[in-house]
Amino acid sequence: MSRSTCAACRVPVHTQFASFELVGPIVEGGLDPASDPAWAESGAKSPAEYARWAGHLCGMTCLRMALGADAPPLFALRDGALGYGAYTEDPDGAIHGLVYAPFADYVRESHGLDATVHRHLSPEEIPALLDAGRSVMASVHYAIRHPGRPAPGRGGHLVLLTSRTADGRGVHFHNPSGTSADTRAAELPLDEFARFFAGRGVSLAARA
Repeated sequence: MSRSTCAACRVPVHTQFASFELVGPIVEGGLDPASDPAWAESGAKSPAEYARWAGHLCGMTCLRMALGADAPPLFALRDGALGYGAYTEDPDGAIHGLVYAPFADYVRESHGLDATVHRHLSPEEIPALLDAGRSVMASVHYAIRHPGRPAPGRGGHLVLLTSRTADGRGVHFHNPSGTSADTRAAELPLDEFARFFAGRGVSLAARA
């Protein structure tokens, strides 16, 4: 899958779709994910499985980045999370998740990382978590990749906050649905980030 290492925080940059250059056409242009030629790199069993699931795997992409360079493929993480009930499927095929509590159990028991669910997390509490060496999977609106526009809502998508900005007043984060280099690894002042933030998430300890 497309990947790079962030110069600012040294955490890998991944997207939930296998080809960086196709994220925009998929999420904003209606391109069928099954047409992604790199789909197999995700670990999916078929283009159809990839197309059905990849749009739901922002949380697994965040985990994959937090696990570092030797992280398992995206769909291997999906399979592990499914086994813990972090995703559910309706009889009609609708996919639900990420469900935070079983996800945190999965991360602790399968990957050895401390994971804490924050059901009520204020923007002002985030810097202290980052200062303590934790990364934060934060629930935001996917439109955070267009911060110059009004926020249409909060929540529904997960990004990985890895550090403060250099001036200490903002947050640096990796967006699994970023459509360009500066939205895949992005920075925003905390008050601007808050416009998209739903006030919940999961914090992860750094790997030993």
